[in-house]
Amino acid sequence: MGKYNFDAYVERRNTNCIKWDNLDKSFPRAKEGALPMWVADMDFEVAAPILESVHKVVDRKVFGYSTREVERFYDAILGWYKRRFDWELDRESIMFSGGVVPAISILLRLLTEENNGVIIQRPVYYPFTNKIKENNRKVVNNPLIYKDGKYTMDFADLEEKAADPNNKVMILCSPHNPIGRVWTEEELKKVVEICKKHNVFIIADEIHNDLIRKGYKHINLQKLCPEYKEHIVTCLAPSKTFNLAGMQMSNIIINTPELRNAWNVEVSRSGAQSGPNPFAIEAIIAAYNESEDWLDELNEYLDGTVEYIKNFVEENLPKVKMIPIEGTYLVWLDFNEYGLTAEELETIMFEEAGLIFDEGTMFGEEGSGFERINIACPRSIVEECMNRIKVAFENR
Repeated sequence: MGKYNFDAYVERRNTNCIKWDNLDKSFPRAKEGALPMWVADMDFEVAAPILESVHKVVDRKVFGYSTREVERFYDAILGWYKRRFDWELDRESIMFSGGVVPAISILLRLLTEENNGVIIQRPVYYPFTNKIKENNRKVVNNPLIYKDGKYTMDFADLEEKAADPNNKVMILCSPHNPIGRVWTEEELKKVVEICKKHNVFIIADEIHNDLIRKGYKHINLQKLCPEYKEHIVTCLAPSKTFNLAGMQMSNIIINTPELRNAWNVEVSRSGAQSGPNPFAIEAIIAAYNESEDWLDELNEYLDGTVEYIKNFVEENLPKVKMIPIEGTYLVWLDFNEYGLTAEELETIMFEEAGLIFDEGTMFGEEGSGFERINIACPRSIVEECMNRIKVAFENR
């Protein structure tokens, strides 16, 4: 038994919670009592030091404008990445954003012109596509290769796409959402080799870098390839790691003064969020300085959940393939052997099983027939989910 009880149920309904509230409006086809296992936040209590830090802020009784120019805030971030990844960040490289997705929008405007191409690797986190299109840039897909239940990069295709001078930026999802790959050193070096050869800038979304399954190791791209770090921006945040998405605080690592200055100008021009809320700084300091044991136990708990699902699928759902999950808390299941259309699969999940997932097609056409399941919840909810899938598919 560990220090923390991740089996404890936390009631999130009627708390202005995107994941659990207003499901009848957000998902009108889902039957009453549907389990929401879609958006990537956790149903676990945050670590006790974070709660204590927030209570201290409440006790101040004033919630005015806040600054992140606090040395212990930077010390907490620098210390975390040195301890966990042996990565020595430069203090001046850490820029603030309210989230990784808004940061990607800003970076696309700084690094590209309208109609320039941006390379992504589908099936991939769908806001990449949305932000590219919203900023009038061109989506350039370098689809991942799916073979024998596993995903790899198509480097020949990446080389071809990177060689096009109109394609200026690649967004690398590492670890990859939704497929759960933790890219190897060899794979990452090959990406940088290709991008360096063709002068393609890399935005590395590493928001899931702390959520790594047993036996795997996340490699920070900038640390691995320091010779190219001036052409890499890394997007980091404590939000996935410590369930702090509502704090709206991400750290964007920019390595050149010129791009940092351009960032500040664009943040001001666009009216983007330029500073943290009163709770965020203290919560993040408590997370990075005092909550490491919580994360270690969380990863162990998630490993157990992954093992449970793997065994359940093998024993009860012989037509389903569970893609090996190396990182994140997102399981990617392949239902294609049932021969269903994406619409038919969605109907079964919503109307028969009473389950709300992120449907595979959200991540690109390569995700057709897949479901992304958020397993960052008590094991009892996962068990209920898997049994509902079993009942819905046992006669198909």
